[in-house]
Amino acid sequence: MATYVTLIKLTERGIKDFKDTCKRAADFKARAKKLAIEVKDTYWCMGAYDGVLIFDAPDDETAAAGLLSLGSLNNVTTQCLRSFTAAEMSKILVKTI
Repeated sequence: MATYVTLIKLTERGIKDFKDTCKRAADFKARAKKLAIEVKDTYWCMGAYDGVLIFDAPDDETAAAGLLSLGSLNNVTTQCLRSFTAAEMSKILVKTI
């Protein structure tokens, strides 16, 4: 499974309905599970981003499908970062020339 860190910003709609944000996060976690996406953590933040979502997915295509589904609800916009553990990075470094 690949790990993804997603930066989240609330849209105007998401801000308007901010009291439902925890419910929406739980709903996404349940829907994502149907795609074999495992939501590891969700954080609400202060600053440039309103939240961070950390999840594992079998591949980039599945991750993209999950985030497209999330974005289609018009409550958030996302920036997704494919992330690597130290063990994964060590395997990548072996391949460098």
